[in-house]
Amino acid sequence: MLKSILLPVLLSALCSISLSAQQLPGGDVVSTGMMANNDQLPGVYTVETNFKRVIVVRLKYQQDILEGLNEAVEKENIRNGVILAAIGSVVRYHLHSVDNSTFPPEDIFYEKDEPTDITGMSGYIIDGRVHPHMTLSDEHQAIGGHIEPRTKVFTFCVITIAEFEDGLNLTRMDDSTWR
Repeated sequence: MLKSILLPVLLSALCSISLSAQQLPGGDVVSTGMMANNDQLPGVYTVETNFKRVIVVRLKYQQDILEGLNEAVEKENIRNGVILAAIGSVVRYHLHSVDNSTFPPEDIFYEKDEPTDITGMSGYIIDGRVHPHMTLSDEHQAIGGHIEPRTKVFTFCVITIAEFEDGLNLTRMDDSTWR
């Protein structure tokens, strides 16, 4: 009885609180299996921050892109940031993307030795962990997905990363169980 009275009051109070960058609603809530959503989490969650600095990274011929990104993030001591853009080309790629529409998500991996242009890159650095996506194209197709090891630079690869101000909490932003 007490639970049924307190829960609506608590949820109402939570909805009226302005969240700081350090707070995450429903921080302990994890959804598993087939449960698609949990009403304890907001449908839309936002945080506000500013860029602390912008870093431009250049990778040379045959450099593994994921390895290079990780090395740059570590070297520059980037805790949280966003990958804004990239240009260049690859001599081979290894990507993955989701291959189903139910939980848990399943990945499909594709790998090919073929020169292609980098037409876009985006992603986040969350607590020092790189989560990059890339789009590639040639004269026949465009392909994209999450960058995997063994994606190698051809001519060059220039990547622009914006580092967020200190104190930002992005820990659950790419957590598929936080739904």
